[in-house]
Amino acid sequence: MSEEVGMDVQPDEVSIYQTPAGNFDAEDARSKSVRKERVDLQSEIEMGAVTEDELAKDALVSQGLFQDDGDGKDEDDNDSGTYYPNSDGSGTRLQRAERDGDTVFPDTFQTSHLLHYERFKAYQDYMLGDCKMSEVKAFTADYLEKVVEPCDWQAVWCTDVFDVLVEVVDVDYKDMKAQVELVLPLKCEARGCEVTEEAINTLLEATLQKVPLQELEVVYEESGDFDSTALALEHLRFFYKHIWREWDEEDEDDDFDYFMRYVEPRLRLYYDILEDRVPAGLVAEYHALVGQCSDKFQEFSSLRNGLSSDSDSELDNVSMVEGLRLYEQMEALKRKLRIIENPLLRYVLRYKFNSGQHCSTARGARPAGARRVVHVVSVSATVGLLQSLMADKLAPQYSGDDFEVQLHNDPQVAVAACYEGDVVIVCPGHYNISSSISIPDSILLEGYGLPDEVVIEKKSKGDTFVECAAASVKISNLKFIEHDAIEGILCVRQGKVEMENCVMQCETTGVIVRTSAELIMNMCDLYGSKGAGVEIYPGSVCSLLGTGIHHCKDGVLIKDFADKLDTKPKITMVNNVIHNNEGYGVILVKPNDDLSDDQPAKMETADEPDVGTVPAEVDPAAAEEAEEPCEASSVESDLPEAEIPIIVVEEEQEEEEEEEECCAINEGSEENDVIKRELTATNTRKLRRQISKANQGGSMQADENLPLQEMFVSIQGNQFKRNGKGSFGTFLY
Repeated sequence: MSEEVGMDVQPDEVSIYQTPAGNFDAEDARSKSVRKERVDLQSEIEMGAVTEDELAKDALVSQGLFQDDGDGKDEDDNDSGTYYPNSDGSGTRLQRAERDGDTVFPDTFQTSHLLHYERFKAYQDYMLGDCKMSEVKAFTADYLEKVVEPCDWQAVWCTDVFDVLVEVVDVDYKDMKAQVELVLPLKCEARGCEVTEEAINTLLEATLQKVPLQELEVVYEESGDFDSTALALEHLRFFYKHIWREWDEEDEDDDFDYFMRYVEPRLRLYYDILEDRVPAGLVAEYHALVGQCSDKFQEFSSLRNGLSSDSDSELDNVSMVEGLRLYEQMEALKRKLRIIENPLLRYVLRYKFNSGQHCSTARGARPAGARRVVHVVSVSATVGLLQSLMADKLAPQYSGDDFEVQLHNDPQVAVAACYEGDVVIVCPGHYNISSSISIPDSILLEGYGLPDEVVIEKKSKGDTFVECAAASVKISNLKFIEHDAIEGILCVRQGKVEMENCVMQCETTGVIVRTSAELIMNMCDLYGSKGAGVEIYPGSVCSLLGTGIHHCKDGVLIKDFADKLDTKPKITMVNNVIHNNEGYGVILVKPNDDLSDDQPAKMETADEPDVGTVPAEVDPAAAEEAEEPCEASSVESDLPEAEIPIIVVEEEQEEEEEEEECCAINEGSEENDVIKRELTATNTRKLRRQISKANQGGSMQADENLPLQEMFVSIQGNQFKRNGKGSFGTFLY
C-alpha cells in the first residue's frame, strides 16, 4: 500500500518517492561524461594542445553549466549519510562512529542513524527493486556483488559473545558470507567469558573461515573507498533484522512486488515506532505477535521436516493434521501483523490490540473524617486574584467546613493529588506540562476565566494528553494545546466525561471515546487534528451539543467493527457546526458485509447474494450500496483477543474426510505425500483470499443515508460546511 494512506510523509520523503528511476541513470551518464571529458582534457594538456588559460576558462563554463539550480548550497551541506561514491569523490562522506570507553578496536563507519527516505531509496532503487518473493535473495546477492569490495578491507566481527578485528580476503555474495582472517596481534573483546586466539581460530576452521556479512562492521577509512561497502552491509543488516521475516518464504502467492507488499509498510512502521507515532501498548503487542509467530513457525517447520515421505505410520498422519492446525494458527498471527503494519488498518483497527491500556490506579475516597480539598492552581497567587477567586468561587460554593484549600503551580501535580470528589480550579495563565494528565477518580476540573485565558499545553511526546477512566469527570473553561499525543488530546477509556466551554487545539489526534465510555461535549471548539476530530468506538455513548469541529482530516469518525460482542454506539448530535475538514464531516468505518470472514460459507459461494447479512438498522438504500461490489476487500472483522482462531466447522469436516480417505488408500509413501499436499493446498486456497484482503485498504464513498442508522439517537440542527468530501461518508474495509 502506498505510504500516503493514513500516514504523514515528510517533505524530503516525497521527493524520493516521486523521483523516476530514470533520473538516477541520467545522473550516472552525466557523471561518466564529465569523467571522460576530464580524461580527454588531461591528455590534450600533456600533448600541448590545450593551454592552462583555456583549461581554466573551460572550468568556469562547466561550473556554470552544472551548478545546482537550487539554493546554491554546497552538496555536502545536504548530505545526510547515504552516499554511493563515484570516481569524482575525494574522501569519505560518512561519519566516524567512535567507540565508547577504552577499546582496542579502531573506529567504524557511522551507518546506524540513516533516515527513512535513505533506506527507502536504497531498498527500492538499488537492493530489491520490483523483485518477487522468490527473487529476494538473488536480488540482494546481486546488489552486494556490485557495491561490496571483494577483499582487502578490515572489519569488526560482532557476535553475541565477542567482538574481534578481522580482515576480509574474499566475499561469497550468493551465501552472503565473507572469508576472513584474524588481524594479529589479536584485538578482541569478550562478554562474560574469556576468548583466546586459539578458540577463535577453531571456530573459524569449523565455519571454513566464513562469517555472515551481517555481523561485520567496516573499519573507518577517510579515503572513501569503503563507503559503499559499509552502507551495503548496514542495509543488509537492517533488512534481515527489521524487515525480513523467516516465514515470508512460505507465502506461495509469488505474483506481488515484495517491496510494496512487505518492505514499505514494515519500514514505515519501524520509523513510526522510532518517532513515537505508535501507542506503546500497540508496539508491545506487535513485538509479542512477531515472537509468537516465530515460535509457531519454528514448531511448524520442525514438525514438517520430521515427516518422512516413505513412512506409512499412523503417527505421520497425526503429525500432518497437527501441522495443519499450526499452519492455521500461524496464518492468524500473520494476519494480525499485517493489520498493524498497514498504516490505514492500524489506524482503523488498533483498538483490537490496544484497548486494555488504562490510566493510573484510582485513589478512591478520602479516609473517613477527612475534608474534601479544593486545589487552586496559579502561576502567581496575587492578593487581587485570591480576593476575586474567594468572592466568585470559593465563598459561594466551598465555604463549608467540609472543604479545605491547597495551592499548586502545576495543574498536573494538582490532579495527581486528587481523591474522589475533589475540585481543581486553574487560574488564568499558560501552563506547560511534561507528561500526560491522568484522571482515574471522579473530580471537577475547571478554569477560572475564559478558555483562552487558562491554557494547558503539552509539548512532549506520549500516548495521550488527558486520559480519563473515572466514573464521572467534568472539565470546563480550559484550553488544551496538544503536540504529538498519539492517542488523542483526550482519551475517555471508561466512565463518563463532560466537557463544557473548552477549546482543544490538536496537532495529531483529537478526542477518542473508547468502548463502554461516555462523552458529552457542550459548547466546545476542536480543531487541527491530523486524524478525526472525534473518534467514537463501538459500545460507547457520545453527545455533541453546540460544538464546533473544523480543520481536521475528518470531523467525526465512527468505528463499527460488526463483532458479535460489540454493540452499536449511541450518538447524539445537536446544533453542531462541522466545517472545513479535509474529508467528511461524519464518516462511518465498517467491514464490507459482502466479504466478511465471519461467514465462511458465503466466501465459497460469492456469487450468491445473502440479504441476511445486511444489519437490520441499516437504511435500505445504504444496504443496497453495501451489497454492490467494492474495489477493495475486507479484513477479518473478528480477530480473537487471546487465543488463535480454532478451525471452522467446514475445515474440521474436510479434515475428517481427508483422514477417512487416508485410511481407505493403501498406506504407502506416495499416499502420504498426496494427503500432505492436499491438506496444505486446501488450507492455502481458503486463506489466500484472507491474505489478499488484509493487504488492501478499503474503499470510501459518500453516504447521505448515514444519519438514518439507529446508532444516531438524535441528529438535528447541525451545519456541515465546506468539508472536502461531503457531509457523510462510509469507509468499507
